[in-house]
Amino acid sequence: MGTLFRYTFAKGHATGNDFIIIDDPHGMQDLSAEAVAALCNRHTGVGGDGLLRVVRAGQVAGEEFDPELWFMDYRNADGSIAEMCGNGLRLFARHLLNDQLVQSGEFTVATRVGLKQVRVARGGLIATNLGVVSLGTEPVAITHEERMFTGRAADVGNPHVVVFTDHDVLRRLDLSKAPSWSPTDAFPAGVNVEFVHEVLPGELLMRVHERGCGETLSCGTGVVAAATAYRDRSGFDGPIQVRVRGGDLTVSFEGDDAWLTGPAVIVARGEYWS
Repeated sequence: MGTLFRYTFAKGHATGNDFIIIDDPHGMQDLSAEAVAALCNRHTGVGGDGLLRVVRAGQVAGEEFDPELWFMDYRNADGSIAEMCGNGLRLFARHLLNDQLVQSGEFTVATRVGLKQVRVARGGLIATNLGVVSLGTEPVAITHEERMFTGRAADVGNPHVVVFTDHDVLRRLDLSKAPSWSPTDAFPAGVNVEFVHEVLPGELLMRVHERGCGETLSCGTGVVAAATAYRDRSGFDGPIQVRVRGGDLTVSFEGDDAWLTGPAVIVARGEYWS
């Protein structure tokens, strides 16, 4: 017999980027890569682009946050550990609010890339401060289906390359296939690649291939990476609307800090065992 997995979970999405949520305040759950991949499998598991473990920061080895803060332990669908997830952070916040695990509409979440501010925005949307995005200074060569692109690296706590292209190319891309990049040693742990088209000033259309997932309906940190790269190259200074396959998101800047605003909803609760 194989290993028995049994978890109580919630399921939700943020602009179509869907996640499984496991409550584990005391750090008692054994979330191996095998268990996460089984849970995220869309045919034999619950299904999701990733998994969010809700745990007190004091139960996370190697982290030095206020032990009573909630820590977002994010895993990719293949079970690998990821540094950050913008859509996941909004859904994590929605879960804390819905289950009254926080006491106000403004609070802080601990993550692998530091503390992130969260606040409830108009219409029940969730706004998250993803901090200062670091843009690369050297171009990155991206190859996809024998087509060559020039992209720009962006660090949102996790690695991205943003490629600007025209609408027809964007529409035709088969992002079930992973792009490759050069120099190959630039991203030893893999990279998320965003393909972006400017529809109007301040309005972008985006598709993304996420490492460990493939094409997803949305990528929050990817949206922030794209908006930051666009702001830098265009000089546009207002809020930037980014349309992804799962919906619409807004990136605004307070100083150099990028705030990502959009919906996040819990859609189901249940029990999984295998």
